Amino acid sequence: MAYRPYTIRFFKYYWHFKLTPAGKCLLASIIFSGVGTVSVQVPIYQIFFALLSLYIVAWWAGLFFRPRVSLMANAPLQIIAGKVIAFDLTIENESRRTCHDLMVGLFGLPLFVQHLNPADCISVLHPGEKATMTVRLLASRRGIYEMPPLSLHSTFPFNLFRNGSAKLKTGTLMVLPDYRPISSIELEIGNRYQPGGIALTSHIGESAEYIGNRDYIPGEPARRFDFRSWARVGKPVVREYQEEYYCRVALILDTCVDRYQNWNRDRIRAIARRLWYGKQPEIFPELEAGISLVASVAQAMAAGEYIIDLFAAGAELHAFRSGRHTAHFENVLGILSCVDACKTSPFEELTSQLVDELANVSTAVCVFLDWDDIRRRLVRSIVESGCELKVLIVRDGPTSESFLADEFDNISQLSITDVKEGTIDVL
Repeated sequence: MAYRPYTIRFFKYYWHFKLTPAGKCLLASIIFSGVGTVSVQVPIYQIFFALLSLYIVAWWAGLFFRPRVSLMANAPLQIIAGKVIAFDLTIENESRRTCHDLMVGLFGLPLFVQHLNPADCISVLHPGEKATMTVRLLASRRGIYEMPPLSLHSTFPFNLFRNGSAKLKTGTLMVLPDYRPISSIELEIGNRYQPGGIALTSHIGESAEYIGNRDYIPGEPARRFDFRSWARVGKPVVREYQEEYYCRVALILDTCVDRYQNWNRDRIRAIARRLWYGKQPEIFPELEAGISLVASVAQAMAAGEYIIDLFAAGAELHAFRSGRHTAHFENVLGILSCVDACKTSPFEELTSQLVDELANVSTAVCVFLDWDDIRRRLVRSIVESGCELKVLIVRDGPTSESFLADEFDNISQLSITDVKEGTIDVL
């Protein structure tokens, strides 16, 4: 039925935002005392009508004293997960009436975003006067969230209802993944020839080096002609340049999770929250730790003179290139903030695509959430393509298959706690 979702939203808005704690107590008292209205012989009906009268008077008084103000703020569009961010909200009273008990509210916040100071209040704001209020937000999980409008309300005069029509759109909030910096990462890095040249990748670093002249071959571009040498020797001569070699490092993130691995009370509570708040992204600690580790590795290599190719192996292959002024490290964090978990293994279909991309990559760093035969075949394909290899497995407890006796040497396992707490200094 079409009206049902709107009805649910209305009651959630009315209970969670419109009513103050005192207003909720008053409404509950009216409902319980209403039992006495079934008979005039029961004196409790007098309490019911007294409370109902107070409710109606408070409602109309709130509408009469509703503030008319304008709002202005420069809310940031990016924050880091787990960090508190604050911005100032400027409030101007545009009415001829003094405003009392002004507060800021954000109704319908996403599950992982919290308003830390909703009780902050401006007691009095005279006509034409301006005031500034600080809004503090905390986002506990990475992602992109559609933020509700920021509204200003007043609980004057009885502190039973929040009244106010001034709203300010806040837009979309990008919460970047939290990570812990590492001092260095041990990689065997070499240079490989890049078809298309360095111009396709960046504007600094190596450039095509002139090494001499040679005779013209039909079909070569005219821009390579060396006209001075042509005039000197009497035949077409072209300039010859050295082929371009430089380093590209591939970061491969495994997003395939076992949806039943962490089935516990926390997951049951998460399901209960989704029933009330609506569909929300699931939290997988191993995936969040893997994303943090990829961010740490990318940050450690961001200052180097090589290209970083980020591959997120999920239901679809997400590829992103950064480094050498092609994109900044903040863009890598933006990509990682949008990565979702994959419930089914994607490696069978994505191995061929990854190998095609890795043909020109010097070194591959794989961040896996487990180790099994499918991931082993992917790693073998990477090695056969001529890349140096480093595999990091983020997992608590044993992997599905042992990697200690495998044919690959550079494989290590890290615990989720070590990644989150930042106890890892060198990889």
